[in-house]
Amino acid sequence: MKRKLGLVYGGKSAEHEVSLSTARAVTHAIDYRKYEVIPVYITYEGEWRKGEALAGPAETIEELRLTRDESKPDSIQDFLNNNGTPDIILPLLHGTNGEDGTVQGFFEVMNIPYVGNGVLASSAGMDKVVMKQLFAHVGLKQVPYVHFIRTQWQKDRQLLIDKMEQELSFPMFVKPANLGSSVGISKAVDHDSLIKAVDFALKFDRKIIVEQGITAREVEVSVLGNDEPSCSVLGEIKPVAAFYDYEAKYQDGSTELLIPAPVTDDVEKTLKEMAIRAFKVLDCAGLVRADFFVTEQNEVLINEVNTMPGFTPTSMFPLLWQHSGLSYPELINRLIELAIERHEEKKKIQYTMD
Repeated sequence: MKRKLGLVYGGKSAEHEVSLSTARAVTHAIDYRKYEVIPVYITYEGEWRKGEALAGPAETIEELRLTRDESKPDSIQDFLNNNGTPDIILPLLHGTNGEDGTVQGFFEVMNIPYVGNGVLASSAGMDKVVMKQLFAHVGLKQVPYVHFIRTQWQKDRQLLIDKMEQELSFPMFVKPANLGSSVGISKAVDHDSLIKAVDFALKFDRKIIVEQGITAREVEVSVLGNDEPSCSVLGEIKPVAAFYDYEAKYQDGSTELLIPAPVTDDVEKTLKEMAIRAFKVLDCAGLVRADFFVTEQNEVLINEVNTMPGFTPTSMFPLLWQHSGLSYPELINRLIELAIERHEEKKKIQYTMD
């Protein structure tokens, strides 16, 4: 008997379009012999729209922009109706209200198994400042950084500029603390561009992180599992642009990806050990993509983790697992199995308490 698999995508985030691209790609990877795939589209305005079961892969992104049917109740109500609830959820939401723990909390309340990280890991992994503070707690090496919130910038702009210019050196990378996919990120090369970069990042988030730019290779590893996670082969990113920005990730296809990454055995071992430590300190489950810097001296610094990495054709997470011997459909199946495994464990705890 087929399982009802709810694909939840779109959302109110600035990464709405990335989510649609991911959803389209995933519809091409799912085994329709095993799953009845129910599309659930969240509009920019936050309205949930549930569609009929997909007969096959979505050929275009527009096909996934479900229109509202006034004759039917909102899909949010369908979810709360046991007869309309999917057996498992595959959330393909990126950014705010998607991978930050909010929708995960909703699924927890509904008591429905869902793919990927839980509330804590999603929330901590989304906030780059909190994430880095947790990494520091377990001794993971990182680049120096400064962080602050909008009201501090409004009240003490000059003090913050002085702090950044004293503690860091140019170039610096200015980022919204709670977005991914390189949205809102700028490279600051001098005093004036630093101010512009902060003002730009504040359009996307109230909290800003400014990181020291370094000369290093960008190497990533995909992590898969629950209590005993495993790592894929390594991949190196060689962007043509000044950094691995939104266009390079999702649009122009100009970035060169080296899989497996050409690193020494010692560096590979260090990267994988650090990726597992990062996974565990955030209490992750299911999947994570861990991003690192490797300097000319082979020093390894963790940059960040992504708790809901993209699944587009050019995304690193599925590519790394494909090169590790796990095909796209097999990866989706494995993630669903891990979600069910975690949900069953929660049920045992609940029964013990009862």
